[in-house]
Amino acid sequence: MEFTTFVPDILAAVLAASLFAFLFFLVREKCFGIPDVTGKWYFEIRTDSSLYNPYIGMVLRFVAIIWRDGNRLSGTTEKIYENSRNGERSFIGKYRTRGTIDGYYEQRYFSKMDRVTFHLIEQGHGRQSTYYFDLEMSKTEDPTGEFSSMIADQIGTCRWQRKPF
Repeated sequence: MEFTTFVPDILAAVLAASLFAFLFFLVREKCFGIPDVTGKWYFEIRTDSSLYNPYIGMVLRFVAIIWRDGNRLSGTTEKIYENSRNGERSFIGKYRTRGTIDGYYEQRYFSKMDRVTFHLIEQGHGRQSTYYFDLEMSKTEDPTGEFSSMIADQIGTCRWQRKPF
């Protein structure tokens, strides 16, 4: 090995490695990046089972503002609608209950759907409410999944979308 070819060989290897790393970065961000989940969302939960029978069939709607830091998600929510055995009503202004939401975006590189999990603590009238959401999300479809709540052991389905219901 000659010293006159050693330096150009090293420079060529460094340049090739840098180009290769840049191409991997582009593929990861463009093909496998996290979809834009920040911003305003509307979500609806429908109770399928509960220890408290009047909650079965109840529909609640919320509005959420979500922001992302890496794969961590957080934000705030307000309950805006309820349809239960007590009737149908919208919550406006001071009648809305607020909550905080924290979550995680899990990329599944070998699946069409990624997984999003959220933990919501709602400051309800009288006491706090806790919800857990397990959603599947793709870059082209709105997230859907299941929720569970500590209020009367509720379990049901949920769907999220960008436009109001």
